[in-house]
Amino acid sequence: MEKTIVTTGKTIDAAIENALAQLGLDRDNVSVQVLSQAKAGFLGFGATPAKVQVTYEAPDPEPEAPKVALSSASRSKPKAKFVPKEEPKVEAPKAEPKPAKAEPKPAKKAEAPKVEVKAEPKEYAPAAPGSVEEKIEVFLKGLLEHMGSEAVPHAWKGEDNTYMVELTGEDLGYLIGRRGDTLDALQHLANYTVNRGVEGHIRINVDAECYRQKREDSLRRYANKKAQQVLKAHRRTTLEPMNAYERHVIHATLQDTDRITTYSIGTEPNRRVVIEYVR
Repeated sequence: MEKTIVTTGKTIDAAIENALAQLGLDRDNVSVQVLSQAKAGFLGFGATPAKVQVTYEAPDPEPEAPKVALSSASRSKPKAKFVPKEEPKVEAPKAEPKPAKAEPKPAKKAEAPKVEVKAEPKEYAPAAPGSVEEKIEVFLKGLLEHMGSEAVPHAWKGEDNTYMVELTGEDLGYLIGRRGDTLDALQHLANYTVNRGVEGHIRINVDAECYRQKREDSLRRYANKKAQQVLKAHRRTTLEPMNAYERHVIHATLQDTDRITTYSIGTEPNRRVVIEYVR
């Protein structure tokens, strides 16, 4: 069953965080409706906090077992039933079975030793001297060394003048960052720097541990889940701030969903997607 709570905060995000702290839930498990924006007031007077209504799924209460009233006759002690005694049966003595001849046990077959098959590391072709791939790798390698990382960038040309870059090595989690923010920063710097000395515009896509594909799959599942909540409640919900690429994934995922429309509100970096029910 659905339940709602109303919380306030200095900002919309603060009000949402207050609700999540009270419920002990993640942002993905609730729907948010903004009731009012925060107002600063004049010289500190008349300020009002932001107010949001948070909807969440609560488990349905278990039905209580019906109580059956006992009559006075039911509460009286039960009468003992008369059970006739059975006469013991006399069985004829059984003939002792003849001992069976022990058959020789077949020898166990020797099991072949298990061999663990390890996935071979992916091989990357070396970048040609003076190529765009080499320029990308040299720039990112120097940037990673300044960050204290031993990760190695491997670049190759994909489709539509796009260059793919895969970072390999250990402890790549901090290079990905929270929701890929560090990876996005590396990608932005690489695009800005490399495009200054190249004719025409090229696009560089930096990835590590297939994070981009995993994040895209996660966003599609998240979009469909939120759309179902909106269809059930017949109202809109506002998602957390996302970058332009992530918002594009949400819009593309829900563009063919019946009775659902999506649009973006706010300014960067706090621009959000709104999923709304269409009557």
